[in-house]
Amino acid sequence: MSDDNTPRSLPWIERLVSLDTTSRDSNLPLIETVSAEFRRHGIEPHVFPNADGSKANLVATVPAADGTTSGGVVLSGHTDVVPVDDQDWDSDPFVPEVRDGRVYGRGTADMKSFTAVGLTYLPEMVAAELREPIHFALTYDEEVGCLGGEEIVKQIADLGLAPRAAIVGEPTSMRVIRGHKSINLIRVEFTGVAAHSSLTSSGVNAIEYAAELITFVRSIADAWRADGPFDEAYPLAYSTASVNLIRGGIASNTVPEECFVELEFRGIAEIDPDEIIDRIRGKADELAERMRAENPAAGIEVKVLAKVPGLDTPGDSAAIALGDQLGAIPSEEKVTYGTEAGQFAGSGIETVVCGPGDIAQAHAANEYVALDQLVACERFVEKLIKVLSG
Repeated sequence: MSDDNTPRSLPWIERLVSLDTTSRDSNLPLIETVSAEFRRHGIEPHVFPNADGSKANLVATVPAADGTTSGGVVLSGHTDVVPVDDQDWDSDPFVPEVRDGRVYGRGTADMKSFTAVGLTYLPEMVAAELREPIHFALTYDEEVGCLGGEEIVKQIADLGLAPRAAIVGEPTSMRVIRGHKSINLIRVEFTGVAAHSSLTSSGVNAIEYAAELITFVRSIADAWRADGPFDEAYPLAYSTASVNLIRGGIASNTVPEECFVELEFRGIAEIDPDEIIDRIRGKADELAERMRAENPAAGIEVKVLAKVPGLDTPGDSAAIALGDQLGAIPSEEKVTYGTEAGQFAGSGIETVVCGPGDIAQAHAANEYVALDQLVACERFVEKLIKVLSG
């Protein structure tokens, strides 16, 4: 942190935000930029391309003074951002601009600033006499289902790093968050039989059967709202479900042959996502049997598009204690948005979410992070270096 309270991390924020890593595009320019910085400090990063080579995860370790790379703490961030299409920005979203005590740009809050702060303090990490290593874990495609997160926890395990704690730097206003709901995204495709609308008995109406499934999903959501289970640490204390996308039909006088719906549900820890998915599949099977009774060519296919585990770190976790020790704001709150933290926790690493900025700014036009949030995050990382170097 500079003496005039101007965040030291601004240059790195500008570099990272200026790289358009919208999820539909590649994140490789950012991965290459960050890799070069690690190599400049004598650290060879591990880069793991996805299946088609268009994107990659990165894991890099600042070893302890004795060369140890196992154990220590992970600083984790995703590299992708959501689109800016059709949003009304006051400045170029990929040209960061400082005004009114804030840095504006796509990804400033969600969540390149956390990564930028870590990279800013990389020279201090390398120079410190660390007793434990510090690991950087950067992922692709968090915004479209935490796809890179699912892979990176396996990659960290394969490297034998065995971190004792992970800090996922999503925007929490530098509060230590120990819990979030699971995210489950499902697509259901209905195949009916087209017919003229004056001859409905000759067709199978895909939209009408889709409507029955939608009503079923709503009944699950209504039961959660009325009967729980509840977790009062959440702003919405119950699990939620909703059908958010539907398409079908070609004309008002044609029995629709096709319809698809996409639905999601977000569950608190007491909800077993697999059980809910099985219930939805069961209802789809029942509807498909009725459709085939009308015409054997009809049917339904259920596809699970994303299944991101929730986070429920115990209150006495060492990761929570570490966050408190580093000067983050203690909190008993849990958040409704999802992160990769559940994937880290599921691999056996005690994990919390803590980073600069407000989630309310994420994904919006004129996304920003306040400068004082960056300063707070810089102090947080400074203390991490001190704590891990004794």
